[in-house]
Amino acid sequence: MSDDTTWGKVHASGPLLLGVRHHGPGSARAVRAALEAARPGVVLIEGPPEADALIPLAADPDMRPPVALLGHAVDEPGRSAFWPLAEFSPEWVAVRWALEQGVPARFIDLPATHTLAWDTEPEAPSDEDGEDGADDVDAPDTEGEPGAVRDLRVDPLAVLAETAGYDDPERWWEDVVEHRGPGRRDPFAPFAALEEAMTALRERYGVGGRPRDLVREAHMRLQVRAARKEFGDAVAVVCGAWHVPALREKAAVTADRALLKGLPKVKADLTWVPWTHRRLARSSGYGAGIDSPGWYGHLFRAPDRPVERWLTKVAGLLREEDRIVSSAHVIEAVRLAETLAAMRGRPLPGLSETTDAVRAVMCDGSDVPLALVHDRLVVGDVLGEVPEAAPAVPLQRDLAREQRRLRLKPEALERELELDLRKETDAGRSRLLHRLRLLGVGWGEPAVSRGSTGTFRETWRLRWEPELSVRVAEAGVWGTTVLAAATARAEADATGASALADVTALAEQCLLAGLPDALPLVMRVLADRAALDTDVGHLAQALPALVRSLRYGDVRGTDTGALAGVAAGLAERVFVGLPPACAALDTDAAEEMRGHVDAVHGAVGLLAETLTGTPDTGQGDLRGRWRSVLRTLALRDTVPGVIRGRAVRLLLDDGELGPEEAARLMGLVLSPGTPPADAAAWIEGFVGGGGGMLLVHDERLLGLVDTWLTGVPAEAFTDVLPLLRRTFSAYEPGVRRTLGELVRRGPGKNTGPTTPAAGLPGFAAEPDTGRADAVLPVVRLLLGLDEVREHGATHDNSLAGVGT
Repeated sequence: MSDDTTWGKVHASGPLLLGVRHHGPGSARAVRAALEAARPGVVLIEGPPEADALIPLAADPDMRPPVALLGHAVDEPGRSAFWPLAEFSPEWVAVRWALEQGVPARFIDLPATHTLAWDTEPEAPSDEDGEDGADDVDAPDTEGEPGAVRDLRVDPLAVLAETAGYDDPERWWEDVVEHRGPGRRDPFAPFAALEEAMTALRERYGVGGRPRDLVREAHMRLQVRAARKEFGDAVAVVCGAWHVPALREKAAVTADRALLKGLPKVKADLTWVPWTHRRLARSSGYGAGIDSPGWYGHLFRAPDRPVERWLTKVAGLLREEDRIVSSAHVIEAVRLAETLAAMRGRPLPGLSETTDAVRAVMCDGSDVPLALVHDRLVVGDVLGEVPEAAPAVPLQRDLAREQRRLRLKPEALERELELDLRKETDAGRSRLLHRLRLLGVGWGEPAVSRGSTGTFRETWRLRWEPELSVRVAEAGVWGTTVLAAATARAEADATGASALADVTALAEQCLLAGLPDALPLVMRVLADRAALDTDVGHLAQALPALVRSLRYGDVRGTDTGALAGVAAGLAERVFVGLPPACAALDTDAAEEMRGHVDAVHGAVGLLAETLTGTPDTGQGDLRGRWRSVLRTLALRDTVPGVIRGRAVRLLLDDGELGPEEAARLMGLVLSPGTPPADAAAWIEGFVGGGGGMLLVHDERLLGLVDTWLTGVPAEAFTDVLPLLRRTFSAYEPGVRRTLGELVRRGPGKNTGPTTPAAGLPGFAAEPDTGRADAVLPVVRLLLGLDEVREHGATHDNSLAGVGT
């Protein structure tokens, strides 16, 4: 052991207590220096004691931080907790030092069996993570006293920073710890100073609003006593600095045991799981206590000249994004950062100085590229790795095997994955991702492909988040393999589904996920629900998913004969029930039914193609019967206008209704005898959803709409305007611009039925000055020109005059 005077003082008063900041690189370096100097016989570390058996895995070459200890209740995997560790975490450094030196290492915090069973206290919302809140030295972030106390809870760093005259705790910590390094002459001095400060805070604030800490500290004191009986005074303790005064105090054993008596318990399992730098950031919600894990990782790894190395790294990132950044930029940024540090009275440039220098020199004052630097470097997307030897539920092991077999490695950085389902590997990847989604493990999310939109292509956005390990543990109750678990989950969901649409969506998922064993049960439930459900809206909502399932089954080579029969029968029931279901609907119900009509129209087309060559369904011409339904909807007066207009449009698009007939029906609806609101609803149904190009290419229909709109009485215009604005605002800007030009100047010299000979008001070779003059009084009123005229000004009575 060291003969250092300070160590002698600390040793004489009990174990070596090394109070740290969680995930602090300065604390991590100081811990290593202190352990090297003291050479203790055992290292006690804040953490769940059940993880002691997992400590040797930290020496495995395949273990790469950031990682986390994951604890979960065996009977309730969703009840879980994380204890994250980065390479710059003092606890990780202590574990590694102990393993390298052959010294026993033990965790001494409250066991996970109690932590997981203990209901979350309202004043400690982040304790589920295994951390002590969004903390720095093991106490929560708080407000109340300026920057320091919130609801009687204490942020030690904020108090100390404020006492030292700093308005930013991060900047204070960098100045007093990160930039000064461990004590060169006295490796224990930083810990003695921090203990003195924490002792003063504990005397002032007590437990700091965290009564649970009393129980945790009682357990830690008992563990320290046990270690001293075994190893004497050669005991080093690495814990949050906030706890050091409590561990130093002389408390009775009976009092500590009394605090631990009667604590709730659950059976808990622990293992190592990969973690990410992003999850170490306070903004992620995991409350690990640091805003800039990427920056702290750089400080910990940099052997020298950290500012120069950091700005060089920033320059490399910006060059990858095609920004022009030269060596001269790096040199100038270093000079500026050092100048800013000197002006601000700091020993070395910190993150704020380097950020200001990057913004000014490399980003030309823009925060846009600076946001990229913050996301990729200051925070970062580093994903840790855990060796295969780590304990895991069987489902997790099977998932790992599938990931290796399909060459689908989890990554922290979001990426897009294009799959061609005709390839065996890509088809396997698709099935795996769909099975995981069914199990609630959202590793991948379907995305819209930028390339082909055919059924043989799929696009996914992949991003592995640490909490997905919890989802996998939860899903382990369904089976020991991904296939078996997804099959069991699908069968359970089918049995418990409350709506027909839920069952049809589940059938679609079974086909996408390749679950042939689950499909028979799902189909039986689907057939039963479809036979009993009389709500046409439910049937219409369920049909598209069934048809998509048929298409997916065809792509994947799945037998979908039973599904085809159910889909055809469901379509027939929709045909029969839709016309009476569309009668006498209010506005909202009519709009919802219009959506169902659109969905069924698309589904019938796909279903007819799919059933071609499948005579055993007993269905005739599906398209023909559906067109008959649309004609009925188009001509029945009791059907709301938005549905009638939509039916006419669908028939026109399919070529089942000629342009002349469509114009005639529109003319009838837009006649003066139709209430303006009903006519506007019909127009919305007819030209909504991409109908702009129809009006561009058929100026006769545009003329009918324009004539009707100009004839709407003033008292009714304000009622129909929102409806029309909603319809036309959905068009592409180019389509809206073209329609405006057509209405402004008419068809010009075009020939045919859309020429001026058609007698459509407003469509002439030249602007209609009479109609333009009618607008002038309103324009003058809006511009206040009449008031100017009253004061003696004169203007010519034309649009040009208004413009002046």
